[in-house]
Amino acid sequence: MSKSALSVLVVEDHGFQRRMALRLLGELGIAPVLEAADGASALRILREREARSGPHPIDLVLVDLDMPGMDGIEFIDHLAHEQLARAVLVVSALDPALLHTVQTMARVSGLRVLEAVAKPLTKAKLSNALTALRQTKACEEPQAPLEITEAQAREALESGAIEPWFQLQVELGNGRAVGVEALARWRRDDGRVILPQYFVPLLDAQDLLDELTQRMLAQACRYKRGWDREGLRLRLSVNVSASALDDAGAADRYQRIVREAGVAAGEVVLELTESSLMADAARGLAVLARLRLKGFGLSIDDFGTGWSSLSQLSQVPFTELKIDQEFVAGASHQPRKRAVVEASLDLARKLGLGVVAEGVETVEDWQMLAELGCATAQGRLIGDAVPGPELRAALGRWRRPEH
Repeated sequence: MSKSALSVLVVEDHGFQRRMALRLLGELGIAPVLEAADGASALRILREREARSGPHPIDLVLVDLDMPGMDGIEFIDHLAHEQLARAVLVVSALDPALLHTVQTMARVSGLRVLEAVAKPLTKAKLSNALTALRQTKACEEPQAPLEITEAQAREALESGAIEPWFQLQVELGNGRAVGVEALARWRRDDGRVILPQYFVPLLDAQDLLDELTQRMLAQACRYKRGWDREGLRLRLSVNVSASALDDAGAADRYQRIVREAGVAAGEVVLELTESSLMADAARGLAVLARLRLKGFGLSIDDFGTGWSSLSQLSQVPFTELKIDQEFVAGASHQPRKRAVVEASLDLARKLGLGVVAEGVETVEDWQMLAELGCATAQGRLIGDAVPGPELRAALGRWRRPEH
């Protein structure tokens, strides 16, 4: 999407700063732009816009946080829950720690959040933010239809329409590809690709998550076996549903699946999210211990996003820690994020765990992780997830000299 095609709303109580933002947007070719002096007025504008034009969220909202009446934090919460905006850019002179908290809140609520911009707003800062928005939109996979039924999701699973796509994991020291993560994608007959956040809850409601896990594991292992025959040895990471931890037979089933595919369990890493462990670790420790006994690697995914990371690490025989993209993105210039990444790496070293940093999107992210001694990276800088038959081409793109 071109800059001129963007729909933008500026929410700023200070008249001069609001006019300056409008002027800078105009200089960047974005006009007309909606404006409001406080959160309540901004909500009214967006609701009236939706009443006239239908449910077409505005592309970007520039918002200050410290405003009279409805402050920016409450306003962002309304934006997310009423789905009135596609993305938000916080422009504020407040404490970076507070800005980070607000950004996290917005992301958890489903908003796309651009990197916060410190006041005073300049043309360069605004241009960089808009460029990031356009790049994000260009990289997005096609969106899901608004309505998917449980029956459609179940049929997609049973017919094999839900399949693993693969994202490369590479060593930071030399750029060598060492692994792939299998990510579930639903490719519809019309060519649209549906992301898991749209169909996984529907499968969960039908107790089909373990079936999804087994199918992803089996298909991914078949691809891996093919790559092995071609001389491309890559460690395989597969996400495991929390429901598997309730089933004493899960370890034997997963072992049988990889054996039938001709893959060694030692070349497969099973990823478990921290949130699933919070609910199920007490009952699932035996399953996890048996998986390790059979040779599988165990990875704690999205490390640091839950509330019991350290207790999980002390109880579960993990072999790998994945640093969540929430901490990686922007850490090169945000001291608090960098501190979290550095502490996670130090903890992993002391516990003898491998580390994968997720969400590496910029050269600056890469350089920071390399400086801190992180071993492995994964993210859009290296490449998006691709279907199995396209992995060779994705690897070729990564190996080109311009990288």
